[in-house]
Amino acid sequence: MLNDFTRDPLTSDYAAPRRRSLLLHGLGITLRRPGAVLWTYAFNLALALLFALRFGTQLGSILTHSLAGQRLTSAFDIGTAGDALIRLSDNAPSAGNTNYLGLPLYALVYFILVPGTLFCYIDGAPSRLSTLLGAGLLHFWRFIRITLLTVIVSGIVLGPLLTLQDKWSDYVDDHFTGYPALGREAAAYLLIGLVAALLRLYFDLVTAYTVQIGLQIRPDGKPDHRVRRTLLPALRVLRRNFLRTYGSFLLLSVVGLAALALGLSYSLAHLARPHVWPIFVLAQLGLFANLFARFWQRGAESILVLDNPIPPQAIPTFDPEPRIELVTEPVTEPVRQHVIDPIPDPEPASPSLAEPDQQVFLDDRPPNSSGS
Repeated sequence: MLNDFTRDPLTSDYAAPRRRSLLLHGLGITLRRPGAVLWTYAFNLALALLFALRFGTQLGSILTHSLAGQRLTSAFDIGTAGDALIRLSDNAPSAGNTNYLGLPLYALVYFILVPGTLFCYIDGAPSRLSTLLGAGLLHFWRFIRITLLTVIVSGIVLGPLLTLQDKWSDYVDDHFTGYPALGREAAAYLLIGLVAALLRLYFDLVTAYTVQIGLQIRPDGKPDHRVRRTLLPALRVLRRNFLRTYGSFLLLSVVGLAALALGLSYSLAHLARPHVWPIFVLAQLGLFANLFARFWQRGAESILVLDNPIPPQAIPTFDPEPRIELVTEPVTEPVRQHVIDPIPDPEPASPSLAEPDQQVFLDDRPPNSSGS
């Protein structure tokens, strides 16, 4: 259970939870550990180039000697590109399979680098590649379980909303046209997007709390790997800090999506220029800005978790069973008294003489007898 007060590790006193700025301190924790963002971007770029080079070669074999491909020399024609993709998938089905192969690899990188990033943010460890990979592998299966739980809950919550949105679209098409219809359709999609963002924020807090309790030791001496222990504390923290947490999350999401849309739109508008590298760099800047905004969100969520941590479970202490001691009186042996029996007939004491008796000192030896 999440307490209203947390223990200060330096003074061992209980103090109220801190309320630091999520945006400022989240940005600070992200900038102090830039390795997490840079390594994630490097892996994403490597995967994109790995599967885009072969796909570009196959696409070029169709468009290079085609009159329809000349439309791409002056501007980016979506219809021409779509027809080329359909023709490529029909003539070379393996190309589509190769492109789809990148999705599992991207998911694998995500499930390793994201928990490693949260570990560096919460534990304060340096964001080296070895640290990111080690912590990511340690929390890998826990994030798999959280992802499955996210899919189930999102389906339960968003499924009825999408059904209602379809009925709302039919109603709007029957009664409105033009901008009023467009505004009502956009409002419905905006509502669904806000609910989806709220679910994403909640499960982000669940993942952050999962890493936080993973640093604690259970009474049996093992790290705490229980995801279910984080569900209720994450909900309580989100409820108590709803406005500033949800507002920060939405603001950073809008900033990241705006940077991505700006970079991609400018790149597509100038795709037919002879020099492609500046356009490529500009598009990558938009992608990097979107990725950095996402890690900024992770930093803000880590600050919220550090300010409201889940306290470790107290190790139960069992009093030893009272020892029953048998109190017995010591057995004392009777003291044997030595009784001196009186002498039955004592002899009379010898009389004392005034001077020594000369007869006592006479020689008792017999006199020498002379032989006859």
